[in-house]
Amino acid sequence: MIPWQLLDSVPVPGQNTELRLYKRGEEFSIRVDSSELMNSRVHGSEEAMAELACTRIASRPCPRVLIGGLGMGYTLAAALNRLGNAARVVVAELVPAVVAWNQGLLGALAGHPLHDDRVTVREIDIAQLLRAEQGYYDAILLDVDNGPRALTSKGNNWLYTPAGLKAAFRALRPAGLYALWSASPDPAFTQRLRGAGFAAEEKPVRALGPCKGGYHTIWLAARLAPPLDKKAAARRRPLADDNS
Repeated sequence: MIPWQLLDSVPVPGQNTELRLYKRGEEFSIRVDSSELMNSRVHGSEEAMAELACTRIASRPCPRVLIGGLGMGYTLAAALNRLGNAARVVVAELVPAVVAWNQGLLGALAGHPLHDDRVTVREIDIAQLLRAEQGYYDAILLDVDNGPRALTSKGNNWLYTPAGLKAAFRALRPAGLYALWSASPDPAFTQRLRGAGFAAEEKPVRALGPCKGGYHTIWLAARLAPPLDKKAAARRRPLADDNS
């Protein structure tokens, strides 16, 4: 068997860990220390997440999409394939080297999606964008780690907390969609999404495509209208009574 060749190794910003790029024949692997995060042979579930989410918002005028995590470009490419020319896609990638890999060695894997004029890359923690931009995106696609049990960076844990989910809720436009990828199911996280105001569904998807490989998990979480506070509800009640 052909051995893996280490092509590059870079520190994860703010963490005492390394991200490593390997190649074996035509196959690429990105790993954090000794754990594999992604492999160029296994990307069906990432594409499914982008296709399911972007199909739901593609008909909106000038849809805006935020993707957390560039990876090997497969999520981005699948999103672009579902969106029209008026769409704008922002990719937040914490590790600058991942952007450089996609501009070079990894670019051809997904068809060079970074060359698309609709794409803007920001080398930044997606958490900063969620905190700063409110009511801006029609869809947010999150694939920054292994899911609610973060592996790459402890800082990623915040994204899956009630505070992180509320920040994502606020960053979405009305009826916006939050899609999240995970290596495994997590019923407790589904309830956490619902507690943050989302109508959430957990979907198993095949890792290698529609009918192949094991299963990964994606959540599709629609932003519901915020609940009325008690005073607003009291003000509205007489109107309902008048019509009874």
